[in-house]
Amino acid sequence: MSPFVESIKIKDGAVYRLKFHQDRVNKAFEIHYPDEEPINLLEQINQYGIPQKGIFKCRVLYDSYVELVEFTPYVRRKIRTLKLVETTIESLAYKPENRSEYDAAFAQRGECDDVLLVKNGFLTDTSYCNIALFDGKNWYTPRIPLLYGTNRAHLISEGKLIEKDIKPAELVNFQNICLFNAMIEFGEINLEISAIHE
Repeated sequence: MSPFVESIKIKDGAVYRLKFHQDRVNKAFEIHYPDEEPINLLEQINQYGIPQKGIFKCRVLYDSYVELVEFTPYVRRKIRTLKLVETTIESLAYKPENRSEYDAAFAQRGECDDVLLVKNGFLTDTSYCNIALFDGKNWYTPRIPLLYGTNRAHLISEGKLIEKDIKPAELVNFQNICLFNAMIEFGEINLEISAIHE
């Protein structure tokens, strides 16, 4: 079995959305290691010198125990265009380290910067981000994403996103698409719907 990973945002020494990352680790243990005590992310991170200046990705690689904790400076990729691509990637409540299926989907992006994945006729995610769509009044996020992201869970808990099944043909009903993940805050990548290509 491939190990799991949590990618946690560290900005000027602050650890972002730790509760939601821990919830996801707990879910992985509940499913795969029900007789084991889940790892404590904060305890693990605190064993290392947390960078105090700048934005870093803290990558925690684990199975039934922590295999690796590393901090790397974070540079956000530029995303301007998305290509609709069909996928059969399994929706998961936790994050596997193996990204081979995502990489294969990403390879189908053509001249676009990333892919917007479609599963069973409904929009899900991009290769690295959850998505939300704006209809002029509300922000909607796919009800069944491929990855139940920590930032997504946080935004839903705050009432900023509404879960909804969205078909590609319904994109005409929206004005903007926002891409976000554990490292990218909501609003940092906000594209017009015309940036999505078939």
